[in-house]
Amino acid sequence: MARPFTAADFTDRMTRAAAQASAAGLSGVLVTPGADLLYLAGYSPISITERITMLAIHASRPPAMIVPALERPGAEPAPVALRDWADGDDAYAAAAELLDPDGAYAISDSAWAMHVLGLQQALPESRYVSMTDALPTLRAVKDAEELERMAAAGAAADAVFEEIATSRFSGRTEAEIAAELARLLIAHGHERAEFTIVASGPNGANPHHEESDRVVKEGDMVVLDFGGTKDGYGSDTTRTVHVGEPTSEEAEVYDVVRLAQQAAFDAVRPGAACQDVDRAARGVIAGAGYGERFIHRTGHGIGLTVHEPPYMIEGETRPIEPGMCFSIEPGIYLPGRFGVRIEDIVAATADGGRRLNDTSRDLRIVS
Repeated sequence: MARPFTAADFTDRMTRAAAQASAAGLSGVLVTPGADLLYLAGYSPISITERITMLAIHASRPPAMIVPALERPGAEPAPVALRDWADGDDAYAAAAELLDPDGAYAISDSAWAMHVLGLQQALPESRYVSMTDALPTLRAVKDAEELERMAAAGAAADAVFEEIATSRFSGRTEAEIAAELARLLIAHGHERAEFTIVASGPNGANPHHEESDRVVKEGDMVVLDFGGTKDGYGSDTTRTVHVGEPTSEEAEVYDVVRLAQQAAFDAVRPGAACQDVDRAARGVIAGAGYGERFIHRTGHGIGLTVHEPPYMIEGETRPIEPGMCFSIEPGIYLPGRFGVRIEDIVAATADGGRRLNDTSRDLRIVS
């Protein structure tokens, strides 16, 4: 069990956020419910509603958070000054008291449009920019404690795969196998299973296929993409298995994906652009003649949420920094026939990358 994050941890994060905002020429940071608020203040409302909750972080004064009065008890442990507002109050006038009238702020990407518009109406001279654009490394670069949690989540997902790979596939539905994956994620320490993709035969050509009542049979390629949260941090891994011996074509396609995944991993290094990872994988697949059948980005960041910056895609020139965690998951999808994808979570290190998933990337034969 990982140690809980402390008030000191959250205070350090808020201090870093304020410093990054100042360096970007901004007045501060506005944080609304979601992963940003959980990361910076350790607070997550019971539910995210139309009632505004917002943390304001400035370099020049202590952080303060406005919350609905009925939710104040749950927010009390957060290491910030609290102000509340009651139903019937002007919530945006109350929130505006935490801001500079003509300030420029980074605001959570998940902020509701109605809240941003309400703040703009209350403070017409204020300006707002996306937190991801303004503070791109705030959550993307993990500290040592976060990396430890990410590694533990990856190891637990690996244990799930090793166990499911010994199960019988033939004669069971995708839904039955997905349910077993979900059960195993919990059994191996996840708080919850976020997703369990089981895509057999022609369904494997759909990268985001949802499990169905299709019965897996001998000769099927089966894509298994699954993950959840463990101690608050995400796992996400994909392995493709084959029921019985593959054809020469299936083995060839699989090997192309395996080589592409390795090439992308080899491209990970501090200072390299995120798009370099995508280019490395895509180059291998295109060189083998399957370029048009690789239909998604090579990877996405992961942490408190399963998909978050940085993204490994053409056009993303942001440099990789030690502590960034992201997936590397190239694939080839042949409509009406089968698909192959291999995915590991990788943490960037001072001299390259470290895989957080260690199960074999060779094609696994299952029964």
